[in-house]
Parts: sequence; structure tokens; C-alpha cells
Amino acid sequence: MIDYQRFQAFMQYMGVSWVDDSLIRNAVEKLSNPDNRDLLRWNGVLEQIGLFPQATIQMRNGQLCIDNDTMPLSESRAAELRSLLKTLCPWRKGPVTIHGIHIDTEWRSDFKWERVAPHISPLRGRVVLDVGCGNGYHCFRMACDGATAVLGVDPFMLSNMQFWAMTSLTEQNNVCVLPIGVDDVPMQECFHTVFSMGLLYHRKSPIDHLFQLKGVLKPGGEVVLETLVIEGADDEVLVPKDRYAMMRNVWFIPSIKSLEAWMTRVGFTHVRVVDVTQTTFEEQRKTEWMTFDSLADFLHPTNPNLTREGYPAPLRATFIASKPG
Repeated sequence: MIDYQRFQAFMQYMGVSWVDDSLIRNAVEKLSNPDNRDLLRWNGVLEQIGLFPQATIQMRNGQLCIDNDTMPLSESRAAELRSLLKTLCPWRKGPVTIHGIHIDTEWRSDFKWERVAPHISPLRGRVVLDVGCGNGYHCFRMACDGATAVLGVDPFMLSNMQFWAMTSLTEQNNVCVLPIGVDDVPMQECFHTVFSMGLLYHRKSPIDHLFQLKGVLKPGGEVVLETLVIEGADDEVLVPKDRYAMMRNVWFIPSIKSLEAWMTRVGFTHVRVVDVTQTTFEEQRKTEWMTFDSLADFLHPTNPNLTREGYPAPLRATFIASKPG
């Protein structure tokens, strides 16, 4: 069941006043639109999942585990839960295990977190925003690493439904995902840390996106930005003619030096790149839980260092910077 009330009260207590009754009503309306057959079906699935035993959330070797060790499922009930979770495919971010059912997601999102986590300021006691969060896998990781409250925003309905499928089995009240985009987040200085991972290259105006991230940070707060980059000169930027790795919505892929300059120009300080990694077939691939085209289909058939279109293969960099105090 979709119930924002506990989280809304918690965010109000933490000073994020814009998570108010109006926003919650709009979120509920979006996720329960009677004219959307997928939403009707997914809501029915959530109701059935909510009848399974309540569980606790913990991380085990990079997996988000939602389990109740004192009430293991019978073989038939496990098969029923697996079938329900399958109706929410494709699962893109994880890995996730729910009552012993392993969801082998398209992305090994734990790889990204292992690259990012050693370099960020400790999350304990922080109020965190994760824009473009998908189903909330990283939000849960942030909470497990000590964040006081984590708000994720993602406009894709299926991602929200996957989040609620996981949350319906727990008493978690300090993590939430809202069905809104980053443009809907008010420019109020509410957050100690803001994450934007895998989003910048989808924005038609990357500079405006950087201003958005800066605008929602508290003075002295930290931005964690993970995005596609190219190897190139200080002022070099790749603007795909049509598609990049078969994606239509890729607009700008800067060199590392270009992005550092952009971040400095909008007013971030202590800008630094902490990791540069080419995406591998181990990190992004087809699975039983995501059967559509994935990385292997996006790259050149004879040269994995190029995309189908002949551009450099996906190279991802993580930048960390501060907002002046």
C-alpha cells in the first residue's frame, strides 16, 4: 500500500516543509490514476505483496535484503511472491533480495556505490536528496550508512511502484521516493547532501541542472555527481547527432575538465573527480528480471570501446563538490 504519511511527518520535522499535504495528494493521484491500466494492475500487486510477513532491511554484500528470518516463506508462498514481483519488471537497479527471492537487476548498482561511498562526507545525521533515484536502491543504501532521512525523486511510475513493493514489507519511515522530477523540487536549501547519479547527460540544459543541485543544498552542503564523460580537451563536449548508445535523450557529454569548469562556474567549490570507470558487461546486462536491450546491444558489434553509433563507449566519472558555507 502507498502511504506517505509517516515520511511526510518525518520530513516536516526535519525542516523539509515543501513535502506537504498538497504534494502528497498529487503524488497519490499520480500513482492511482484510474485511467492508467498499468497503475491499476501494479496497485493490485502492491496490495497482495503487503499481505506477506513484515521484514527488516539490511545490506549484505551489496544486496538490499528485505527478510524476516523468524517467518520464512513456504515454497508455495515464495513462488507466489516471485510471480508478483515479476509483474513489476523490468527491474533496473539493485541487486535486491526479498524474502529470499533474488532480483538480479540490470544494473549492479552496488558497483557504483562502492566507487562513490569512500569519497563522500559521512552521511550520518544528514538529510539527503537523490534525484533520478529509480526504485530507491541507493536511497536505502544511504539510510543504511546513517543518513537521518533520504528523499528520492523519480518521475517514472514503475520505479515508484518497485519502491513501494519493497517498502510495503517494512516499517521504514526515513526513506521515500516521490513520483516527481528534479524540476518539481523547490529551490529551498533543505539538504546536507544531494546525489545526481546518471542524470546530467539526460538534461537539455546541464548548467541549469547544476544550479538546481546547488539551489537545494544547505550552505556548506555536498553534491555528488556521477555522469558520462569523454576523454578530451579542457573545453571539449560531445553532442550526439541523434542517439548515443541507442539512447535518444543524451544531450551533452563533457570532458572531465569541462565539467569541472561548469561546476566551478555555477559556484561550487572544492570540485574534484574521485573516480573514472568504463561501464562493463558485468555492471550492466540483460537478466531474467530485465530482458530488453542492455549494454552489449548498445556497443559496436566488433569494438566494445565504441557505441553502435561510433562514439566512445560509456565512461562514467564521479565528481564531488561543496556549496560555499
